[in-house]
Amino acid sequence: MGSVHGPADHARQLEVQGHRIAYRIAGTGPALVLLHGFLCDSRVWRTQLEDLSDRFRVVAWDAPGAGASPDPPDPFTITNWANVLDGFLDTLGVERAHILGLSWGGLLAQELYLIHPSRVLTLVLADTYAGCTGSFSDEIAEQRLERCERESTLPAEEFLDLWVPNEFFTPAVPREIEAEMRTIVADRHPLGFRLMARSLAEGNTTEFLPSIDVPTQLLWGDQDLRSPVSVGERFRDAIAGSELAVIAGAGHMSNMERPRAFNEHVRRFCSAHTVTG
Repeated sequence: MGSVHGPADHARQLEVQGHRIAYRIAGTGPALVLLHGFLCDSRVWRTQLEDLSDRFRVVAWDAPGAGASPDPPDPFTITNWANVLDGFLDTLGVERAHILGLSWGGLLAQELYLIHPSRVLTLVLADTYAGCTGSFSDEIAEQRLERCERESTLPAEEFLDLWVPNEFFTPAVPREIEAEMRTIVADRHPLGFRLMARSLAEGNTTEFLPSIDVPTQLLWGDQDLRSPVSVGERFRDAIAGSELAVIAGAGHMSNMERPRAFNEHVRRFCSAHTVTG
């Protein structure tokens, strides 16, 4: 995969372990793999694919059950997703990469490191969780899962009004960014959403975090309501040597709401840990 890729306007597809995976790719250089959250797909990484591809080979997938990737079977666990991701990277010829996961994608990034640590050069965990039961009380985890399951089958417009922009952005988000997110969330997979919500609700990586020994960057929107900065602070305290950068004026989707600041942090951190071998 040594050719130069231009702007990733359209998703490509490949087969991995019986799953058809859609993805976007741009640039050459060290691999930077972007993992989206639930209700999202690779389109949420538009500005990262555009801005960081001058320095990195940027890969953003649609996880099974999201975007243009068909639903996986039910049940499907975070370990199943991590194993498919490992196979996806194999198919692309990516041996080791900077792994950036946001929200649910951050839980997936942690799971990939747990079971396939040789894949991970660095971790960038953004607005994420140690699983819901690892970051919140059991009651909150249960309430969140019940809400996701209850609302997953609502008509599109009603669902969008409940989730966008309230769950993802600050009140000051530019209207065009809100509109972009509405378009993405409108294509949600109800089953994929429920499966991801379940894996997030049941996840608890708290005891695992101190064992992370690759360079780790934590990025958090200062107005994130779904995963407050206090969650990021607990990650920082648990992972030796990790650094927490708080992005002003950003909610949960800090990469979309404040892309310039987000990308500058990612570029600096990953460039400083780009030794390959």
